[in-house]
Amino acid sequence: MPLSDPFMFPFRRVCGPASDTSVLMFCSQGYLVLLAWTPPPLYELPSEKHYCAPKDPKTPHPLPSIRDAASLDLSIIIPAYNETQRLPSMLSSTLEHLASFPKRTFEILIIDDGSSDGTATAALRLAADHYPKADVRVVQLERNRGKGGAVRHGMLHARGRRLLMADADGASRFADVELLLSALDALAPAESDAAGIAIGSRAHLVNTEAVVKRSLLRNFLMYGLHTVLRLVGVGHIRDTQCGFKLFSREAARALFPRQHLATWIFDVELLLLAKSLRIPVAEVPVTWHEVAGSKLSVARDSLQMLRDLLVLRANQLLGRWSTMEERLKAE
Repeated sequence: MPLSDPFMFPFRRVCGPASDTSVLMFCSQGYLVLLAWTPPPLYELPSEKHYCAPKDPKTPHPLPSIRDAASLDLSIIIPAYNETQRLPSMLSSTLEHLASFPKRTFEILIIDDGSSDGTATAALRLAADHYPKADVRVVQLERNRGKGGAVRHGMLHARGRRLLMADADGASRFADVELLLSALDALAPAESDAAGIAIGSRAHLVNTEAVVKRSLLRNFLMYGLHTVLRLVGVGHIRDTQCGFKLFSREAARALFPRQHLATWIFDVELLLLAKSLRIPVAEVPVTWHEVAGSKLSVARDSLQMLRDLLVLRANQLLGRWSTMEERLKAE
């Protein structure tokens, strides 16, 4: 295959005008592996562009767009995969806290990520029975996309000036959203069109019982992940994986349409995009505790994270996925 072939363009950037056939073959094989590992573009099915509400759970309503103007103060996006057991407690603590701020308008978007335990139905029934006045919307994805895919879907259809992703297990204390809101207001005032992100961080818990009591394997993999993250360019963030992150509407508009990864490591892609776009990020210590029932398989998903990090950086370096601000503006 000649080096002038368009298919070979990425090889020339990495390998140069190599005359050694073995080097060319190595690059070719590596590129084919990258293509095989690269996930397909994220997309939405027609049914997923609608939500159901507790008052009329069988009637779908069209979802709005992140491109629309904000119409309320706070959107809470909860990705949920088989969460019938843990969601009630999380919703209870969330709505109990929000009740303390009666002037704050909000919505709760529960994204059922292709659950098999009736999470969507249970969420609608729970809201109808216990929180009939709360603005709860439930979206059901037809198949499991991964946490990143569920979060992205919710962000693209939220109405808030501030958009919070919060895990369904309630591991992060929801009241700490006030700390994130204060930090985000310092970066990007709510009345402005500025972009900013405030992320919950558990880095301050490293030497406490919350982390020390975890398994040796889990802590080893945690430190290994941190080392790799420094190498890929997000070493300035001490905790990239906490599932408690707050975005201004402008930041959400800039980041989520360009997200490629739907797996656990999607947070890293968002933070790399934010870094390239010079969107400021505040890392805020939050209260966190381990909750039983995690969907994370430590060994398997750690290997998946490592592979996805390699895929992410390789696609960026080859120009297939760009984080460069001028490329994003050119789209």
